[in-house]
Order: sequence, then C-alpha cells, then structure tokens
Amino acid sequence: MTITIRLPEDLEAELRVRLDAQGCGLSEFVREATAEKLDRESAGPSSAYELGKNVFGKHGSGRDDLSTNRKAILAELLRAKHRR
Repeated sequence: MTITIRLPEDLEAELRVRLDAQGCGLSEFVREATAEKLDRESAGPSSAYELGKNVFGKHGSGRDDLSTNRKAILAELLRAKHRR
C-alpha cells in the first residue's frame, strides 16, 4: 500500500534529521510507528492503576508494595495489634 502524507516543513526536517542519525528509512519508521500505535490501541485503555502503579505508595511510607500487597500488609498490622 502506498500512502502520501503532508507534514509541516519543520516536522519533516526534524524527522529527516532523526532518521538520518539513526540510519533508519522513512518507510521503515512509518511501518514501525503504525504497528506500535495499533498495538497500543488494541490493548484497550489503561486502568488508573496501570497508569500510576509506578508511583503508588512509594513516597509516604517508603514501601513500594502497598498497592499490590495491601491485604497481606493489613493482616500483618492487625495481627501485631492484637498480640499486644
């Protein structure tokens, strides 16, 4: 399939510079970019958890597993409280 697109001059110039530096052809770049876009969209929308999982629970407590191990952590805290 042949596709023609119009790009603003500045965008085209930036694209050409980057492709020349990477040694990548324009057709190869467009094929890869299109495939990546289709893969992302076929995966469906990300959940709020997926979008923020790298930052949840890391800053206040110093533990980076609070959101994924919340039930085990709560059970541990309750057992410790009732042992007193």
